[in-house]
Amino acid sequence: MAATTYFTPTSLKLMREFARNNNREWFTEHKARWEAVVRDPFLHLIGDLAAPLARISKHYRADPRPHGGSMFRIYRDTRFAKDKTPYKTWLGARLYHERAPQVHAPLFYMHIQPGDSFAGGGLWHPEPPTLARVREFLIDNPAAWKKATRGKKFLETFHLGGEALSRAPQGLDPAHELIADLKRKDFVASRELSDAQITSAELAPLLIESFKGVAPLVDYLCASLDLEF
Repeated sequence: MAATTYFTPTSLKLMREFARNNNREWFTEHKARWEAVVRDPFLHLIGDLAAPLARISKHYRADPRPHGGSMFRIYRDTRFAKDKTPYKTWLGARLYHERAPQVHAPLFYMHIQPGDSFAGGGLWHPEPPTLARVREFLIDNPAAWKKATRGKKFLETFHLGGEALSRAPQGLDPAHELIADLKRKDFVASRELSDAQITSAELAPLLIESFKGVAPLVDYLCASLDLEF
């Protein structure tokens, strides 16, 4: 992949301005500029990740379509939210499993936001039946989980995050060697990306490196749900 700079300091400056002016009037006035220096470069990046992602797993997709692809839609769902601001002022993309339309599958993810960018992957907010399957698989396959998430390079690079129960799930041994993981409600790992990295030509290679690094976790989760990787 040729070295490409997708975002510039101007891109991040506009994103900060948008975050301070999250309203329809501002966005209508600045929409063309937003698309030119923020949205379109992001779609370009997603498209450039498709081929290297396929080399990590042929079952995952990086879809650069502006609507219905990998990029999250800009409009927030405010129906049940206290925060009624209408837009997402950050960029997010899910690089999804080919079976994602049918099942809740693990994914690769990237998030661009000044001062809070990150990349990683995993399974976010699975439904109870899916969560139960992952926990059962953890109990039956502890060594493979530790291999995927306890390696020196993984621990130096990624942070396992998401929500977790305060107590052991009902019916599980509180003394189980993986109880901290069995209490998880999310199985996700991510690494932080600096603004300097976001605006450099190293962004795409860094994302690919990140997806390779988190791939064993995604692979494990796919196996727990009988999905190909």
